[in-house]
Amino acid sequence: MAIGTFNVSGILAYRGGGVQFGFPEGFTLMDYVPDDVKPLIHSHWSNFPPVNPMWHYMLAVIFIILGVLSFFGNGLVMYLFSSRKSLRSPANMFIVNLAFSDFMMMLSQFPIYVTNCFSGGYWTLGAFACQLHGFFGSVFGLTSLVTLAAIGYDRYCVIVRAFQGSHISSLKAMIIILLCWSYSIIISIWPFFGWNAFIPEGILTSCSFDYISQDWNTKSYGVFLFVMCYAFPLTVVIFVYAQIVLAIRQHEKALREQAKKMNVEHLRSNIDTRKQSAEVRIAKVAVANVFLWTLTWTPYAYVVMMVNIVVVEIACLF
Repeated sequence: MAIGTFNVSGILAYRGGGVQFGFPEGFTLMDYVPDDVKPLIHSHWSNFPPVNPMWHYMLAVIFIILGVLSFFGNGLVMYLFSSRKSLRSPANMFIVNLAFSDFMMMLSQFPIYVTNCFSGGYWTLGAFACQLHGFFGSVFGLTSLVTLAAIGYDRYCVIVRAFQGSHISSLKAMIIILLCWSYSIIISIWPFFGWNAFIPEGILTSCSFDYISQDWNTKSYGVFLFVMCYAFPLTVVIFVYAQIVLAIRQHEKALREQAKKMNVEHLRSNIDTRKQSAEVRIAKVAVANVFLWTLTWTPYAYVVMMVNIVVVEIACLF
């Protein structure tokens, strides 16, 4: 697409006697965006120069690779769960729900992202598509997060409260899964009703919540997201996994003390040992997933919270 004398998909600028692929100095993100797209974009991004087109192409290729891997990996999990009855346990229901939400996350996000990267590096699909893109990204991403918390709760019931009859049945697992989806939808739907908005962000190839505007409407929703999408789920998973680790340590300590009294090496049978190790392995996998999610989303949560810190200070006054 051409704007003036410049070509957005590939700009040759003469610098230092040579030819460089990029934008001339003084260009901003808003300068190369078509007029019909500009109303969607916050004026904040006009303070930054456009990204070199080569970065858009590189990111598009990376996302294609990640998308293919995600479709294959999560698709395989869903296929195995649906084709083998032996895998349809309550614990695996949470795993397959996580795979499904991740699968849908990539399906709803990466094709559009790749299209925008290859189409000039800005949002090309209009306001309504931007809202849907941001909404589905929020729903599927938050569902994955809450499902991780549900997996932690399931392990907590199996390992910590095993002797209290707290094992999760298939029906209870399905109810929890439906609650995860409902929780995500309820939190994500508010921009459609005027509380915050979905707008292009960053390098303008994707849409998300407005965390830039300085009005109370935007800031209050940012705090709401921080609490409901980050602080609360993180508190839950830290609690359940702390209880799991504590219970395992206490149980192992009790077994060692009893074995010492009986002058034997250990008290478990081979079957019990395998069962226990399997439960611990599942807990470790869940902990690893939560750690990776926290590592990924903590910087984003930090930025959103720093933008909205004034709201917290005002709320403290009341």
